[in-house]
Amino acid sequence: MKQVLMVTGGSRSGKSRYAVEAALKYENRVFLATAKAFDEEMERRIAAHQCERDSRFTTMEEPVDLAGALRLLPPGAEVALIDCLTVWLGNLMHRHGDGVDSFPEIDALFEVLEDPPADVILVTNEVGSGIVPDNAMARRFRDLAGNVNQRAAARADKVVLCVSGIPVVIKGE
Repeated sequence: MKQVLMVTGGSRSGKSRYAVEAALKYENRVFLATAKAFDEEMERRIAAHQCERDSRFTTMEEPVDLAGALRLLPPGAEVALIDCLTVWLGNLMHRHGDGVDSFPEIDALFEVLEDPPADVILVTNEVGSGIVPDNAMARRFRDLAGNVNQRAAARADKVVLCVSGIPVVIKGE
């Protein structure tokens, strides 16, 4: 059975670096990028991440349909690194509107994760550890991210929390 690794943590905690290092143990790697550049600052962030992984990965950009992207992995793909679920959730809220609380794309992703076509590494942000957001849309996002992270952790064979660049295994070996 294919394995699912979830890597979580706060912003700039080292989670993406840890996930890339975990994926480098495989020969045939796919990077599923969820980010879309809406401004120059995001363009710079995306470019920096692209440089970090360079040609060691086949990159697929998919901001919405992660289940479909997993189903379309190139032949021989051994691992798919999805970076990141919280950016993806923001994309879903942007696409469907901020008043929507459930999305069919989330259920579709978890359906594929029950029997994935390759090992999967999920990167996500732990957004519920900070202050309570001051507006309804941000609170919906925080709640949605918390629910998706709980589902991902329940499905994952291993969960790693990155804190200040230090990976801490909180589930699995």
